[in-house]
Amino acid sequence: MSGFSPDWLELREPCDTRARSEELVIALRSLLVSRPLRVLDLGAGTGANIRYMAPLLGGEQRWCLVDNDPRLIERQPAILEGAHFQCEVISQQLDLATDLSSLPISQCQLVTASALLDLVSADWLASLASRCAALSVPVLFSLSYDGRVQCLPDDPDDEWVIGLVNRHQRGDKGFGPALGPDATRYACEVFAALGFQTRIAPSDWLIESEERAFQRELIAGWSGAAREMAPSEAARIERWSGRRDADIASGSSRIRVGHQDFMAWPTAPCE
Repeated sequence: MSGFSPDWLELREPCDTRARSEELVIALRSLLVSRPLRVLDLGAGTGANIRYMAPLLGGEQRWCLVDNDPRLIERQPAILEGAHFQCEVISQQLDLATDLSSLPISQCQLVTASALLDLVSADWLASLASRCAALSVPVLFSLSYDGRVQCLPDDPDDEWVIGLVNRHQRGDKGFGPALGPDATRYACEVFAALGFQTRIAPSDWLIESEERAFQRELIAGWSGAAREMAPSEAARIERWSGRRDADIASGSSRIRVGHQDFMAWPTAPCE
């Protein structure tokens, strides 16, 4: 699995924080009452998940942050604490795409990830779900892209470009054919079939006009993905990108990107 740049993760974290479902984390806290709480964070990046979740979960926690990119791992915290919580943190370098069996799921009470579910394949997710079910471990997957995008002001090519982007999202991201916008729906089906209860909450990005750097990176990424899907239409895509960049520069651009948070837990009470 290839990682994301630290700069991109830093740009998106404020928007991620606004978008996430606090409600689902609070629901997890009521299920996971014993402390210290042991959490396994997949594709942890620089630690955005723990920064958001740990204060809400509260109490003594022990997190294992798994990622394959040493640039990101070196930015992960060794300890995190606040008025009502304290986390010990260990980092583990591991390629989730090729070494799923090495994950220490048996040593944790919760498996979580952010912006990962839409990148993985159906087979990979089914394997992870089976391991979690065998050990009765609940999961929380945040910020999975669901294919919905609205750019303001409207552009006549928005729908066409995002259609190409959604096709690209279903390509191989290192795990096999990615679930892309279907990720949350598939996760519900898989975990429900294994006897888990499930909940979904919206976690849309609402990117404001002043967040110009983030918007520019997003438009550049979408343009690149669209060109890969339709190389013969590169000039049209470039014109679209230019118009969107002009809107960003003028301060008139706002972008909504659909995401969903997904939680699943075993019917039996969690420890």
